[in-house]
Amino acid sequence: MSVQVARRPPSQFLRDGLGAVDRYQQRKRLLGFVVAVFKRFDDDQCSQMGALIAYYGFFSLFPLLLVFVTVLGFVLEGSPSTQASVLHSTLSQFPIIGTQLQNNVHSLKGSVPALVIGLVAAMLAGLGITGAAQSALNNVWHIPRKRQLGFLAWRVRGVGLLVVFGLLTIVSTVAAGYVTAQTTGILGVLVGIVVALAANLVLFFAVFRLLTADEISTRNLIAGVIVAAVLWQILQHLGGFYVERVVRHAKETSGLFAFVLGLLTWLYLGGQVTLIAAEVNVVRAKGLWPRSLFGDPPADPDS
Repeated sequence: MSVQVARRPPSQFLRDGLGAVDRYQQRKRLLGFVVAVFKRFDDDQCSQMGALIAYYGFFSLFPLLLVFVTVLGFVLEGSPSTQASVLHSTLSQFPIIGTQLQNNVHSLKGSVPALVIGLVAAMLAGLGITGAAQSALNNVWHIPRKRQLGFLAWRVRGVGLLVVFGLLTIVSTVAAGYVTAQTTGILGVLVGIVVALAANLVLFFAVFRLLTADEISTRNLIAGVIVAAVLWQILQHLGGFYVERVVRHAKETSGLFAFVLGLLTWLYLGGQVTLIAAEVNVVRAKGLWPRSLFGDPPADPDS
């Protein structure tokens, strides 16, 4: 009498394979940490929060650039070359659409009261993106509403962050210009990268420290600052590569549609990078790894 062996369904082989992968990533410290970061990124719905940051950034960018260019016109009135250098450095942060921005953003000509009114309006617009970023960082750390900054405090910090960004842009431009003038070739390129990375480190430190609740220690923010600065640096170089190799050879994609799409994409990626770095801080500080690829998220010790 023959004995029939039950055949395993194909889906069982798939489940066994995924289970083996899951067990493997949990045994590997670095891989397990990366998986835990992206699992928590998904659990906290950071993709949607990053999209909200991009939305507010889209409406905040032009008023802020308009006032920035106008202030440069007043401060550096006798040095058009320096104005152009600072503006070019600022817009190079958006390598995919920086050229279009530079061709379409011009300084306001008028009285000082008009400039003051424009500055106030731009600050209010800028608070949109800082407010969205602050709300996202609080959600990432699961900070209850009652322990977050009050109505006035977070707006003061938001204005401070905007000022830091403007000053940092000018300082990094001057430093990069001076160093580049003293060096040539590969050394000049490397020094330029180092200066840009240093500026990104300072910027993201300001973002994380000013927009994260005070109860989170600065020590628990450093890892995310480094990750965000490096990822943003990579995005800048990839954006430059994209412009050189793709955009300039694809005239059919030029125009208003490509401009708006490129800007939204860049802002969206910037929001995602920032929140991934924030999740690095949370997972590291709270020891939330390794994580299984399946099942419910672990309990948050601070919840």
